[in-house]
Amino acid sequence: MSTQVIVLNGGSSSGKTGIARCLKAVLPQPWISLGVDDLVDALPPGLLDSGSGIAFGDHGEVEVGAGFRELEAAWMTGIAAMARAGARIILDDVFLSGAASQARVRSQLDGLEVLWVGVHCAPEIAAGREIARGDRTGGMAELQAISVHEGVVYDLEVDTGAAESLACARTIATHLR
Repeated sequence: MSTQVIVLNGGSSSGKTGIARCLKAVLPQPWISLGVDDLVDALPPGLLDSGSGIAFGDHGEVEVGAGFRELEAAWMTGIAAMARAGARIILDDVFLSGAASQARVRSQLDGLEVLWVGVHCAPEIAAGREIARGDRTGGMAELQAISVHEGVVYDLEVDTGAAESLACARTIATHLR
């Protein structure tokens, strides 16, 4: 069976979105990229900065509540359904709870051929990118750079501090089945 889903896990500003964009350019088949930012952007206003939804602290903390988890589960069910229907999916995610987050995603993608990719970036590099982007809460990138990988098991790991997004995408492409 060929790879149906590529999961890119890394902290904020680690380079996941750039890698996804490059993967879509270098892979011979069409791939759809979806990210946790897409889910957050689609949330109703009542779930933003709320205890039941998702809230961002002044120092980069991210807290998620039951309302967010409920919609996240439905969203992941939809992503899995698209993959089962034949779409190739690149999932750009941030495993805030490390291994527990991976377990949630793994259960939703059960039965699919998944390539698990850790996207690493030194905290100070991610923090610099975060400042340059200007669209993130300060401190988020540095807080997440290490913690999102705790206990997560990968098929492949790349470092966007040591290689450009295109080189990382080409490395990932060589690991697809």
